[in-house]
Amino acid sequence: MATEERTLEQKLEALLDQETFPPPDGFREKALIKDDSIYEEAESDYEGFWAKQAEALHWEKKWDEVLDWSDPPNAKWFVGGKLNVAYNCVDRHVEAGNGDRVAFHWRGEEGETEEVTYADLHRDVQKFANALKDLGVEPGDVVGIFLPMIPEVVVAMLACARIGAPHNVVFGGFSPESVRERMEFSDAKALITVDGARRKGKTASIKSQVDEVMGDLKSLEHVIVVKRTGEDAPMGERDHWYHELIEKADDECQAEGFDAEHPLYILYSSGSTAKPKGILHTTGGYLTGVAYTHKVVFDLKPEEDVYWCSADVGWVTGHSYIVYGPLANGCTSVMYEGAPDYPDKDVWFDVIESYGVTIFYTAPTAIRTCMKWGAAYPEKHDLSSLRLLGTVGEPINPKAWLWYHVVVGGERCPIVDTWWQTETGHIMISPLPGITDTKPGSATRPLPGVDARVVNESDGEDAGTEQGLLTLRRPWPGMLRNLYRDEDRFIETYWDKFGRDVYFVGDASRKDEDGYFWVIGRVDDVLNVSGHRMSTAEIESAIVSHGKVAEAAVIGQADEDTGHSVAAFVTLEGSQTESDELVTEIRDHVAKRIGKFARPKRIIWADDLPKTRSGKIMRRLLRDIAEGRELGDVTTLRDPDVMAQLEGRIKERQAEED
Repeated sequence: MATEERTLEQKLEALLDQETFPPPDGFREKALIKDDSIYEEAESDYEGFWAKQAEALHWEKKWDEVLDWSDPPNAKWFVGGKLNVAYNCVDRHVEAGNGDRVAFHWRGEEGETEEVTYADLHRDVQKFANALKDLGVEPGDVVGIFLPMIPEVVVAMLACARIGAPHNVVFGGFSPESVRERMEFSDAKALITVDGARRKGKTASIKSQVDEVMGDLKSLEHVIVVKRTGEDAPMGERDHWYHELIEKADDECQAEGFDAEHPLYILYSSGSTAKPKGILHTTGGYLTGVAYTHKVVFDLKPEEDVYWCSADVGWVTGHSYIVYGPLANGCTSVMYEGAPDYPDKDVWFDVIESYGVTIFYTAPTAIRTCMKWGAAYPEKHDLSSLRLLGTVGEPINPKAWLWYHVVVGGERCPIVDTWWQTETGHIMISPLPGITDTKPGSATRPLPGVDARVVNESDGEDAGTEQGLLTLRRPWPGMLRNLYRDEDRFIETYWDKFGRDVYFVGDASRKDEDGYFWVIGRVDDVLNVSGHRMSTAEIESAIVSHGKVAEAAVIGQADEDTGHSVAAFVTLEGSQTESDELVTEIRDHVAKRIGKFARPKRIIWADDLPKTRSGKIMRRLLRDIAEGRELGDVTTLRDPDVMAQLEGRIKERQAEED
């Protein structure tokens, strides 16, 4: 095996010299997009191009105007149009005679399977929509969803969409405290959760944990509980069993057409403060964007493909490319409940082989983890069904790209490295697999209809081939419409830097001589750990809430496995003693407040933190010192001696780790 690994390593090293990878032989001929004219079409008639994509959906009433951009940054798409998202994702496929088509091959952590057809979704979505209405949920009421990767999460999202109730899905890895915070911020009227959730053979009691933090939340009138694991779930006056509501609900629920700008969902994303941002997406533009990009980026053929996005529905990738995009396109997907290494490290590849997956979309973090485990795991399985691979979440390094290409894709599958955000709603920069020569590590070119530019920070002018800031120069259908109940922050965060008609992405990037984009990473205080975006302020707030901590500063360090890892500089209350036990205690405290994925990988004790005379923590200097770089300007520090003390602490810590 060691010889095989060395041979693979040599092959990957040799491929690093290959600058571009054209579409595999024969792929272009069968691809949906076969030539570059689509870029010219989009550029010559931008609004007409997006109107053409919108026409692929079913509209109860066609729009009067494609785009209203009269008051930037307040965009309105398909003005006057009406549609129902659930109808587009379910009903129209059933009416077209495809009710027996599998919407989801679901596989549980212990190997259980369930086949969910479009007819099944049609039945359950209507019944659960009626159940919500029976509880008094009306259009505009926010419904929270805190569920694991089970079919009921899709039913819940679509039922909310059917009746015009914006949903607020919370990632299953978040703590109950984080769920409460998101329900409180959004004034959620109902919450859909589960008795228990499984992870790597263990079952956590979810309902009882939720009860501990939700008791006095005034807006929350109903808690609906899915019975999934048999875990004890205490039920009070406002609690309802999901299966009982479904059983007594009426069978038919008319899919009413809602205005194209009606809110579809809120999704809380980390920002540069401790308070999460409620990203608001609306109906017509968002569904147009996710359906179109899902089709062309993945070269989707719904009658033939089995598509698998390995993300969680609690993140925007799950919203756009597990639920709304795939279902709008009527395709067959895989939904997997568990972790990539349970019951063993080959489980993902077993899923691909078992269901004949043709399109696989995952994160660079997962690819790097599989690399670390070794090629023996994918090589145990027949992966010949795969014809296209995708990556999402953070920039992928060339070595991981090549491993994915060779070991998983067998050198026959194009790779679509996609760049987008919670805020953009759908993919913005990506290869079109039938026509784009790819470069490992580059998301290549903006999609047709997208105007992205790299500019200088100082004047907003084109940066040429130098590193600069990524911006989007005109509206796109799936763009966020606001931050929920926080319009000032919406403008300040995204639209103040270069003008109200230029969207500031928050990522550093460069564009090479071929016009290919290379996204480098965040320029603000937001970390990307294993594809999970978290603000430094949010983690700092969790650390400081520990009774023994006086102050904390969090930075992200480059990590070959997770993209970023969290490093925390921590100052204790005067009487407290530094210890390994306290390190564990603080890490566990962060896990409880936010989630395990937010735990600091390193905790560095600090007598004080580097601050300006105004009291601002200089995280730039902390990053320099943590990564062994020469320190930048320290003249603005209130106490320059702090850096010398921290350097000593870093050296002590490194000696311990060595």
